[in-house]
Amino acid sequence: MKILVFEFATLNKLEDSSITAEGSAMLQALLEDLDEFKTYNLIPNGSETIKSFKSNSISITGDLKDWIRSNINQFDACIPIAPEENNLLYDLTRIIEEQDVEVIGSNSNAVKKTTNKCDTYNALKNKVSIIKTEKVYFEDSIKKFKEQIDKFNTGLHKQSQVLKPADGVSCSGVNVINSFNEFIAAKDQIKMHTQLPYFILQDYISGVNVSVSLLSNGETAIPLSLNLQDVSLKSGEIKYHGGKVPFEHRLSDVAMETAKNAVESIDGLIGYVGVDMIIDDEKNNVYVVEINSRVTTPYVALRKLLNFNLGEAIINSVHGELPTEIELNGQVHFYKEGKTLRVSVLK
Repeated sequence: MKILVFEFATLNKLEDSSITAEGSAMLQALLEDLDEFKTYNLIPNGSETIKSFKSNSISITGDLKDWIRSNINQFDACIPIAPEENNLLYDLTRIIEEQDVEVIGSNSNAVKKTTNKCDTYNALKNKVSIIKTEKVYFEDSIKKFKEQIDKFNTGLHKQSQVLKPADGVSCSGVNVINSFNEFIAAKDQIKMHTQLPYFILQDYISGVNVSVSLLSNGETAIPLSLNLQDVSLKSGEIKYHGGKVPFEHRLSDVAMETAKNAVESIDGLIGYVGVDMIIDDEKNNVYVVEINSRVTTPYVALRKLLNFNLGEAIINSVHGELPTEIELNGQVHFYKEGKTLRVSVLK
């Protein structure tokens, strides 16, 4: 099988080093896991070929979508890694499908539904525990929330709020607010992170930030691990720094079962899927935050612990076969350091 793998952030040399650090680590991890396949990867024109593995690097210039349209039919299958913002992952997945090339991952309909957090909420709100999500149009936000703003001004509002882009990736543009001025500043900041005419509003839930990594064959999803997310809240902005795999918590089983139900509730989620969640110890509950229909950063840690090759398992899951035994040996800490994602085996 001739497989193309590409990662958008490194391919386009994005200025945000934290995003490119994650992207580069995921790309190299996948290429190493797929070492036994006839694998190709895309690199920017003028970049060095990735020489550590047997993959063949293809140098490209110009627009990625145009290149995919013209060249993807040279391959049997493709693993795209790209952000959801502005429907980028959806557009790329759709182009690959239209050329009758197999996508090693979720189909475009599932990507589109999970890209938009409002659509995800509506699909899951009666099926799993998920944070209530409200769509707010920029032009109507002040009028719509006048009563709420009055509560902010009088100090009567007790619940912090979260404002974020409806199609955001990672913690980009996510703000926690407690006042009217913070509301206005956050709303204006979100405009820089989305082309949509609206954003989303949620209640802020204090708890443990986690994710669940799963494999799905389109009908059945199996959780591989619960992962701790290292995030910080400073001046209202939430930042993602890395995490630990696996993470033990008294609600681990609840979190993994909730993630499994969420993935199985949306048609077309296939291959590797990541579900971001919050564990609320006080209320003894676990809430779904969002679903990532692609390879996520914990992959770089999880692959070192599993009793099977995770890259090959993704391909097998797309073809209907899920692993029957899952064993994790040890724990891995991954963290951002400049332009690099460091991976450290703890035990």
